[in-house]
Amino acid sequence: MTLQIGFLLFPGIQQLDLTGPYDVLGSLPDVKLHLVWKDLAPVTSSTGLVFTPTMTYADCPTLDVLCVPGGSGVGPLMEDPQTLDFLRAQALTARYVTSVCTGSLVLGAAGLLRGRKATTHWAYHDLLAPLGAIPVQARVVRDGNLFTGGGITAGIDFALTLAAELYDEATAQLVQLQIEYAPAPPFNSGRPDTAPTSVLEEANKRTTESRKVRGEITARAAARLG
Repeated sequence: MTLQIGFLLFPGIQQLDLTGPYDVLGSLPDVKLHLVWKDLAPVTSSTGLVFTPTMTYADCPTLDVLCVPGGSGVGPLMEDPQTLDFLRAQALTARYVTSVCTGSLVLGAAGLLRGRKATTHWAYHDLLAPLGAIPVQARVVRDGNLFTGGGITAGIDFALTLAAELYDEATAQLVQLQIEYAPAPPFNSGRPDTAPTSVLEEANKRTTESRKVRGEITARAAARLG
């Protein structure tokens, strides 16, 4: 039976949160991928790429895999009843509920992380606990049928992990080889604990406002969850 895999699409999505896992999971046999949003109007990513939804919430089939990417637009989603209701409804029947980067905060706002281990982008990790999650610092975290990936590039690690779960390790390894996923970055600054102090300070400075705004949104979401 064809696996139905749905990615939430929204204005301000981080394109690599979407396209990394999309390429991995789209390389698996007998899958159907959907880009799901409220309507079919094109949406613009946080860096300007334009994506066209293939399915609306109303028309979306029952999904085997539900995936919520992150991006600058997650704040509004965390307070959008239509989106949160859609996620809750799909999560009731999905085999796997998943996220990449700050997409986990949207799952949290929907009440889908309570009492469960999860991760997100390092800059927003402290927002998981108020939403009831058990924060774990890792590239990929699994808790039952919940899979969460860390920041942005961790989406590929997450998708390969999920591919092995959906099929087997050999299938996932074949996809890894096909996409030549063998990270060898030129710098060792991909984590706060390895980045030079000056680089970390600049990164924190650039996320100050978004962390403030998302912190306020998270507090309101947590209050609604009770």
